[in-house]
Amino acid sequence: MFRTTSRALSVTLAAALSVSTLTGLPPGGAEPAGAAPPAGFTEQVVLSGLTRPTKLLFAPDGRVFVGQKNGVIKVYDSLADTTATVVADLSSEVYDYEDLGLIGLAVPPDFPANPYLYVSYTYDGRIGGPAPVYNDRCGSANNCVASSRLSRLRLNGDVMTGAEQVLLHDWCQQIESHSIGAVGFGPDGKLYVSGGEGASATFVDYGQAGSPSNPCGDPPAAAGGPMTPPTAEGGALRSQDLRTPGDPTGLSGTLLRLDPVTGAAPPDNPLAGNADPNTRRIVAYGLRNPFRWTFRPGTREVWAGDVGWRTWEEIDRIADPAAGPVRNYGWPCYEGNNRQNGYDGANLNLCESLYGAGGSVVTPPYYTYQHSQQVVAGESCPTGGSSPSGVAFYPATGGNYPASYAGALFFADYSRGCIWAMPTGANGLPDPARIISFAPTAATPVDLQIGPDNDLYYVDLAGGTVRRFHYNSGNQPPVADITATPTSGTAPLRVTFDGTGSTDPNAGDILSYRWDFTSDGRYDATGGTAAYTYSVPGTYSATLQVTDLGGLVSTRSVQILVSTGAPVPVIDTPASTLRWRVGQTVRFSGHATDPQDGTLPASKLSWELVNRHCDNTGSCHTHVVRSDVGVAAGSFVAPDHEYPSHLELTLTATDSVGLTGSTTLRLDPQTVNLTVATDPPGLQVTANGASYTGPAAVTVIVGSTNTLSAPSPQSTSSTAYVFNGWSDAGAQTHVVTAPATATAYTAAFTSSGGCADSFGYTCATAARPFEPADTTVLPLTGDDAIIKVTLPFPVRFYGQSYTSAWVDINGKLSFTDPGRSWG
Repeated sequence: MFRTTSRALSVTLAAALSVSTLTGLPPGGAEPAGAAPPAGFTEQVVLSGLTRPTKLLFAPDGRVFVGQKNGVIKVYDSLADTTATVVADLSSEVYDYEDLGLIGLAVPPDFPANPYLYVSYTYDGRIGGPAPVYNDRCGSANNCVASSRLSRLRLNGDVMTGAEQVLLHDWCQQIESHSIGAVGFGPDGKLYVSGGEGASATFVDYGQAGSPSNPCGDPPAAAGGPMTPPTAEGGALRSQDLRTPGDPTGLSGTLLRLDPVTGAAPPDNPLAGNADPNTRRIVAYGLRNPFRWTFRPGTREVWAGDVGWRTWEEIDRIADPAAGPVRNYGWPCYEGNNRQNGYDGANLNLCESLYGAGGSVVTPPYYTYQHSQQVVAGESCPTGGSSPSGVAFYPATGGNYPASYAGALFFADYSRGCIWAMPTGANGLPDPARIISFAPTAATPVDLQIGPDNDLYYVDLAGGTVRRFHYNSGNQPPVADITATPTSGTAPLRVTFDGTGSTDPNAGDILSYRWDFTSDGRYDATGGTAAYTYSVPGTYSATLQVTDLGGLVSTRSVQILVSTGAPVPVIDTPASTLRWRVGQTVRFSGHATDPQDGTLPASKLSWELVNRHCDNTGSCHTHVVRSDVGVAAGSFVAPDHEYPSHLELTLTATDSVGLTGSTTLRLDPQTVNLTVATDPPGLQVTANGASYTGPAAVTVIVGSTNTLSAPSPQSTSSTAYVFNGWSDAGAQTHVVTAPATATAYTAAFTSSGGCADSFGYTCATAARPFEPADTTVLPLTGDDAIIKVTLPFPVRFYGQSYTSAWVDINGKLSFTDPGRSWG
């Protein structure tokens, strides 16, 4: 699901009497200053108190559904409703671990007359097997075989009735990422669902991971059999499974079009005549992690945000998938518009045959952006890691946003924490040359939706909120800001409040202030500053209401904790000096004391483990690994992840009056430098999908899985080389488990006895016989005769594919028209 660089998902509270401020925004409250959408827009929190929400759904009857990563689905009567009803609790089936969990929700267009809620999620077990198997944790890195489900739930009012109806159960994987994606209805009334390829985001994955290897049984080996290039078809290559008709087709890395009642392929699907039932369902493939997608209003076009790997992120346009042809978007052989170095270097048959067929057989992305580059020049959104996590089209007519947004495509990036808008161009399609920065500090967006009021909404995974961007062309509402000193302490507790940091977008507007210190609905004070003494222990929400001259209101709250003192949690083990290895079992334990309650029991303790994945600039994003509630001790298996990354273990204690204290322990990994070299020096090798000129040092975590490849043939400016062997006796592409000590891996090459240029083209110097001629004779006579011929197959030359050539009477061939004989 989420892959690369931005925000923490945990809030760390100071211990003892210095608990950090918790800024719980009430519904309709303005986002604090710092979030800066364009002029006229305000960001508001409309739903809060959710637990890692992933999906927002506006139903035709006005109800609002929210899916949580843990499998709990909630519904609100409307956006004005602040109390949710639990529709269904699928937590025993949902595998809530790292990037896995409940991802998609949908209802049919005629809901609620057709009273079904559709859901897509990662299943806590194998295809067809029982659940839960892992109970939201994995005891063996890269080796917990899971799957995904597409189901529908019948609703009786606001709650599920009867049993879950499973429409599809597929998408085998053993890596904790790139699971099933969104589900939704198309304008044709059919059900669409996307799925990731379930492969590693750390190493070049062709199915070799697992113990025993290949647990999903991807071709050509059976489960437990060896997976080696060039014939391997597992891991990321599942995205190309449609091209291997000799075996059953999987659904990983695809977009499906389905009958919403049966889950079968409709009879008008492009491949409906195929004998394989999964092949019939597929309308697009070659995708890595099409986590979020949407239809462009008024069309049958699907626009998908496909999460990339090392370098490029994609937005793909699938024009009328029901009409076909079934398009191949190239992953893992291509990333963005380019060959993916790691999978290219592995010389895998599925990729090499795709390259040989020419670029025309792969549909390029509509828009790409590079990890190291800004989407909009000069914007404040950070660069580094990236992952598109939401797409939504603004209505072409009828919206209340400025006319420049009509028909625009909004897209979000979870890792960067940003949202952009791509307005339409002259052809009516979103124009990449016109992208504007819309929300450069969005809060961990994982879904975008246009609401019934034609405002843009997004789901904030980390903060547990749903947020809205509202536009007002006239007087703009103020933005309330509140500080409180102190925010916790013993009773009686005197707290001073300051709201003078509140602002208003309209220059010269005068603000008025009202304070409610105890959330009883009565205002206790006015003015920009105030003070209040809390005499009774408890948890209070102090609220500031700011009003401008036009009567527009903004509110902001802060939590005040009053007691004899907040609980003080202590993590006893592990020590901060621990340096973990991938696959290592790490035991943790802790305790907490409270000035009022004494030593707290284990039932008052909760733990959260997150993986903080960073880039070389220090920008980080978070993968929630697991949570443990009501225990004083436990253990976890250190995950396999690329470096730089570290773990954060947070212990939270709650006392009898609801006061909490938290402490977080950072756990850094043990790292090692792997030197990848070539003999002779200066040639290319790939490590984990990145290309290096040997020798080069690659820092990895001890115990991690790493894939090394030696591309062959290759050349310097004048000499061609072919691979001869690795110093560790590994195959041309092979897996290395990172040792504890620095190790060098050298790929040896020998001269092929030919010549070469800097583009990698080679020629043989030894004499070779002429190819025998066929019976066709070109009608060439005279000194300057030249003729155009159609080639029997596409010929790729210097990065382009040609289907015709020009031959002159002197035997010279050109792929472009020279206009005359070469002489």
